Amino acid sequence: MTIRLSGRRSRSLAAACLLLATASIAATACSKSEDGNSGATPGASDQAAQQQVTQSATVPAGSGCTLSAYGAPKLDLKNAVVGFSQSEKEDNPFRIAETQSIKDEAKKIGVKKLLTTDAQSQLPKQISDIQDMLAQGAQLLIVAPLNSDGLEPALQAAAAKHVPVITIDRKINATSCKDYVTFLGSNFVEQGKRAADAMVKATGGKGQVAILLGASGNNVTTDRTKGFVDELTAKAPGLKIVAQQTGDFTRDKGQQVMEQLIQSKPGITAVYAENDEMGLGAVTALTSAGKKPGKDVKVVSVDGTRNAVQAIVDGHYNAVIESNPRFGPLAFATAQKFYSGEAIPENVIITDRAYDEGNAAASVAGAF
Repeated sequence: MTIRLSGRRSRSLAAACLLLATASIAATACSKSEDGNSGATPGASDQAAQQQVTQSATVPAGSGCTLSAYGAPKLDLKNAVVGFSQSEKEDNPFRIAETQSIKDEAKKIGVKKLLTTDAQSQLPKQISDIQDMLAQGAQLLIVAPLNSDGLEPALQAAAAKHVPVITIDRKINATSCKDYVTFLGSNFVEQGKRAADAMVKATGGKGQVAILLGASGNNVTTDRTKGFVDELTAKAPGLKIVAQQTGDFTRDKGQQVMEQLIQSKPGITAVYAENDEMGLGAVTALTSAGKKPGKDVKVVSVDGTRNAVQAIVDGHYNAVIESNPRFGPLAFATAQKFYSGEAIPENVIITDRAYDEGNAAASVAGAF
């Protein structure tokens, strides 16, 4: 079942509808909201503020993790202490929007106390952050993992206190319903495939492409690379991958790597950046080198930040595949269903939109 959330007006309804895979009345209500025929009308301030882009969650039917199977006590979130562990420095739009979404939804549903930490892109700090929140009485943890591996000490500390862990954005290599309840996030392989399709369209399927890889050690980088490479191999053998270098998901590193590639691979005609920050850094490097990004060198990236979508409008970019960071409503709706005794699937996959020259101008306001 796929449930769509479109705009801030749908958020209160979304909290009730998400994860109700078997409730036909909820499915009907969500469908009406998507069409704009039902749901509360937002105030002018809500409309003028950030608009939430369309997000879908595909919830598999069947068995999943239950409260009793996990061994956690029942909990009313309005009387709970909830901890949120952010993985990376909040100096890019994705992480800023992700954290704000958690804070906004916690406030909206009346969580007693929300603890937030920022690991500053350091795994040992994320482990200690989680342990500290447990020491402060956290009864539920929402974690955006820095890496897919390495959080075992933190997960063990949570398990010892019977504190459920919900992971968002990045998967961890651990056992669901034992080390964590569920993963909420995108299909990153599919994102890579969609980026490849956009690149084929932009280039006509011919040329030399450089890949700016994300940070090593997590499934996002691995999967976005696999999806892109596999799709190009299958659909555009004339579009050759001539370089793959990590930009660590940062704008500065993306610019630095692109500057080097301009010198070492002067024939590059396309850049696939595994997040927008690296892509925007590449645009700066290309412009400084006298090239015209979006024209001389096609640029496609993943995330959907407002700056990247605006770059399409400005002609410096060709396409962006969204990776929606607004996990707050979905994370807390998942927690509420879990504490009500419902089975939660191992993975809850959201469906992301895409931006190109055909819809970018109309979509900038809704980007994060």
